[in-house]
Amino acid sequence: MTTNHVLVSRDGAVLTIIMNRPDKKNALTGAMYGAMADALASAASDTSVRVVLITGTGDAFTAGNDLGDFVDAPPTGGDSPVIRFLVALSSASKPVVAAVNGLAVGVGTTMLLHCDLVYAGHSATFSVPFVNLALVPEAASSLLLPRRIGHARAAELFLLGGRLDARQAEAMGLVAAVFDDDRLVDEALRRARALATKAPTAVRATKALMKRGDESVADRMQAESELFRLQLKSSELKEAIQAFREKRAPNFDKAT
Repeated sequence: MTTNHVLVSRDGAVLTIIMNRPDKKNALTGAMYGAMADALASAASDTSVRVVLITGTGDAFTAGNDLGDFVDAPPTGGDSPVIRFLVALSSASKPVVAAVNGLAVGVGTTMLLHCDLVYAGHSATFSVPFVNLALVPEAASSLLLPRRIGHARAAELFLLGGRLDARQAEAMGLVAAVFDDDRLVDEALRRARALATKAPTAVRATKALMKRGDESVADRMQAESELFRLQLKSSELKEAIQAFREKRAPNFDKAT
């Protein structure tokens, strides 16, 4: 599914998804969700894509769901565009970077909980006003947001419809760094490019370890040890060591 309200482009190994409906604050329609789900599926199956970057145009990341479109065509099953998008994002094996410009309302905030690196412009604001619309949180945000920022802060956002500015979001750990608005996308893209040069199997394995959730220290050590042993035998490690010896940057394209 494609739409001119979602722009997809490539910058080397980085695939960029841009929500492009600035006159509506990038409010998301079913067609937009479908296009983003398709882009994530394409990135997952394309070995030349190492990183996905998501951002918006204008003065908003996204104002959340387009309410008119949502009421006319509510998600009713697992194959609905919004569910396809959220499943693709939450299960993405490759790293996902978000550059949050301006408003991030509803799913504009909850989708960030599934991204690996989140950066914000100074003008960014974050809110999850589901209860204000007689709705409940989605995208596992009722689990992930309290885990990320604490129950009390999450309750203020969810139950009272509170809002965070960029600096508050950074202080709480919702975003990794804040930049001037005119530098945001360049800074996020620079980091996405840097991430794309790293050993892809090691990156995906590290992401998978970080997403395993709560478990005992012993279980996590066992999982790490198994993956560590695999990487010791990998062509990626051989390339990393060879590059170190030759005092050059590693090229993992030939190690895959």
